Amino acid sequence: MATRSETTAARFQLPSGSSGWLTVRGAREHNLQNVDVDIPRDAFVVFTGVSGSGKSSLAFGTVFAEAQRRYFESVAPYARRLIDQAGAPDIDSIGGLPPAVALKQARGGVSSRSSLGTISSLSDVLRLLFSRAGTYPDGAEHLPAAAFSPNTSAGACPTCQGSGVARSTTEDLLVPDPSLSIDGGAIAVWPNRGWQGLNFRRIADELGYDIHSPWTDLAPSDRNQILFGDDEPTVVVHAREGGNKNPYNGSWQSVERYLLRTYAKTEAESQRNRLEPYLIVGPCPTCRGKRLRVESLAVTFGGYDIAELVALPLSRLGDVLQAGLEAQGRARGQHGAPAASAARALVKDFGGRVDAIIRLGLGYLPMDRSSVNLSPGELQRIRLASQLRSGLFGVLYVLDEPSSGLHPADAKALYEALRELINAGNSLLVVEHDLRIARRADWIIDVGPRAGNQGGRVIFSGPPDGLERATDSVTAKFMFPDGPPPTHLLRVPPAWREFTHLSRNNLQNISVKIPLGVMTTITGVSGSGKSSLVTEIIDRVNAENEAGAPRQRIISIDQKPIGRSPRSNLATYTGLFDTVRQLFAGTADAKARRFTAGRFSFNVEGGRCPTCQGEGFISIELIFMPDDYSPCPTCHGARYNPETLKVLYRGVTIADVLAMTVTAAQDFFAEVPAVNRALGVLTDVGLGYLTLGQPATELSGGEAQRIKLATELQRPGRVGTIFVLDEPTGGLHPANVRALIEVFETLTETGNTVIAVEHNMDVVAASDWIIELGPAGGDRGGHVIAAATPPDLLAVPGSVTAPFLAQALPV
Repeated sequence: MATRSETTAARFQLPSGSSGWLTVRGAREHNLQNVDVDIPRDAFVVFTGVSGSGKSSLAFGTVFAEAQRRYFESVAPYARRLIDQAGAPDIDSIGGLPPAVALKQARGGVSSRSSLGTISSLSDVLRLLFSRAGTYPDGAEHLPAAAFSPNTSAGACPTCQGSGVARSTTEDLLVPDPSLSIDGGAIAVWPNRGWQGLNFRRIADELGYDIHSPWTDLAPSDRNQILFGDDEPTVVVHAREGGNKNPYNGSWQSVERYLLRTYAKTEAESQRNRLEPYLIVGPCPTCRGKRLRVESLAVTFGGYDIAELVALPLSRLGDVLQAGLEAQGRARGQHGAPAASAARALVKDFGGRVDAIIRLGLGYLPMDRSSVNLSPGELQRIRLASQLRSGLFGVLYVLDEPSSGLHPADAKALYEALRELINAGNSLLVVEHDLRIARRADWIIDVGPRAGNQGGRVIFSGPPDGLERATDSVTAKFMFPDGPPPTHLLRVPPAWREFTHLSRNNLQNISVKIPLGVMTTITGVSGSGKSSLVTEIIDRVNAENEAGAPRQRIISIDQKPIGRSPRSNLATYTGLFDTVRQLFAGTADAKARRFTAGRFSFNVEGGRCPTCQGEGFISIELIFMPDDYSPCPTCHGARYNPETLKVLYRGVTIADVLAMTVTAAQDFFAEVPAVNRALGVLTDVGLGYLTLGQPATELSGGEAQRIKLATELQRPGRVGTIFVLDEPTGGLHPANVRALIEVFETLTETGNTVIAVEHNMDVVAASDWIIELGPAGGDRGGHVIAAATPPDLLAVPGSVTAPFLAQALPV
């Protein structure tokens, strides 16, 4: 069973510099099996183990969750209601627990209005610099710092409200079927059901518009006024149908204003999706996409306005500001000595913040990069950079795979940054699959031995070199291999495809040749142009297909969610649930009750829970806030009504099946080929620990990508397809990576082509062709450094990847 903490403490001494133990007793969160373990404080502790073994359940779900719970208990009850709280972990006790900060790979709190600059506070410093020391036009008034933010009324362009884009609409979009009357639904953007649409129709009637005749019969002036008029009168509405018929005051606005205002204010994705088909989007004509007022854009520093500066890569920005500071010094400054002094202090502070981010391999990013377009790994490292400058001590930091998305060449700087947190007097818990990071930790806690209910035990807890003696550890076999790396037999491609003049983003008008029928990895340091290259290839092939050229199927398997509500899950997305429902419908009990397969679907009426309509959760649409979800009070997440749950297949309900892990279901449905094949592919891509009913909202980007890959793999007769994947090994243990490599080999052996953007050297070593971009990130990248087989890449001068690849290739 679980490794006892007393045993750990007896076998190993505290690492040098550690002040004592953080003691965990009886941890049972998720799949943890009553775990007891001692964790050294003031030390660099790495949690390892196969994907789904319970690492995150121990580090985040138990240790951090308990630290957060204790913090919430210390704040006022009113304040607690304003904070997103995690539930108390299932645990007996934790001792020696310091205050904790979690830096997870999550997008929580980001929006299209936030950016790298706002997350890192760089924007605050830059706005102060422009306000106090910028070069103003002659006669211009001094502007406050807020005037340089597109997210404030003082700075936002009045035309686009600071979005940088102009949204408009047309009569054809608003009234797609002019043969309908207003009362019959001619104005499609108005809600067809509910109070709002009814209210607008009533007000239009009171204003004297004909709401019963076809739209085409209305006078052009009336149509224009209804759709685009400026008047916003308030009228007394005399209800003539439905509900309360008492008169009330109704406020009118044109259909266009209703559309634009609602779209601008709402944060509910369902609402935005409903409104987007009625909009035309283009660059704002006033600010030309720069998001700020004309007065703000007229202020410069070093010859740049603030919008031009935030569009530069961080690696260039510091030098540009320093040059501007020197130029200002020669001119003695527009605002005199106080402004010059402020400029020096602000540029110094800005430079320190930027350097912390650049050190973590993110120098290729510009400040205006939207949070929505930052990867989870990039977001985590930006937050880590902020913590490096915070000056906190006595804090427990908990990180989730900080090396995700990093080329091995950038890992050294990451390790040094993590050590800085330790040296400042903090404790560090890191969930990590990169064994280069794990080897340099003070302490390793290996969880396993496998995933799901076959994991959840502490296999080893101690200094890294002691892991070699842990015979049950899967991690040890990769950290201390007893033989050379696997040999990959290079395959000769039957054909090649050339792509020329590629210039997307930072690509420097490059040309590449892609071998068909084999596997190609595209690698290079972070920001070198890898994702831009594969995006350009996908667009070129799709454009050729649309133009009628010889069709070649190309599938981009990205990390976007497989669904945006709990209704979407692994079972429905892969299609295996269709067969499962037929199995339940084929039971004697179901036949006696005349239940068809549709009865066992939670997406249609009949068998599903009537309260949550089969979601298992209640969706609360808050209109101007993000949608919220809470467990269904009737079925408690089961999704079905009691009558449906009375039907059993081999002793389990349909809800029980959805609660099974992929691994457990594979055993349960071993005699059902259609289901077992799909489950086997999911296991092959490292998802055996997920439950069949796992909501799409709870899946990471890497998990969503592998579900999409598994769905494609189970389709029969797919030959000659190009599969494109962006960092498919994210979140995978080396053992799971090896299984994924076998999947790729199966694809190419059957005549398909695999193109993968990757930093994992095991995957690069197992490929048949490598394209390395560089030599650096951002505007210093975008060149082809090498195009060769793995063995030949080792001899390419200037290859950043070659030294790391050499360790993954057999001698």
